[in-house]
Amino acid sequence: MFYKTKLDIFIYTSIIVFMDRLYNELLDSFLHVKDKRELDALLHGLLTQKELEELPKRLEIFKLLKKGTTQHDIAEKIGVGVATVTRGSLELQRGNIQKTSWWRNLSSMRG
Repeated sequence: MFYKTKLDIFIYTSIIVFMDRLYNELLDSFLHVKDKRELDALLHGLLTQKELEELPKRLEIFKLLKKGTTQHDIAEKIGVGVATVTRGSLELQRGNIQKTSWWRNLSSMRG
């Protein structure tokens, strides 16, 4: 990205700092949830119905990838595009999801 002036750099940096602060506030809001009922209320307040329907599919993609299911079979089983499954596979390659207790406990979960 090419910046013409110091003001351009300042504005870009300010936006990044602002978005980082908002993202951290989002994470904090999840950490303050006390139980499943509150989490459900928070998610329904934050997300659209479509987004609420897509999140469980993303988790299912990770579970099936961990089991070794092919991307094509996952896409067919869940009713998503292969590109969506590929995105999940790429996230696994990045390694962020593996840092979660959800991933570590996956083998003991139903499904």
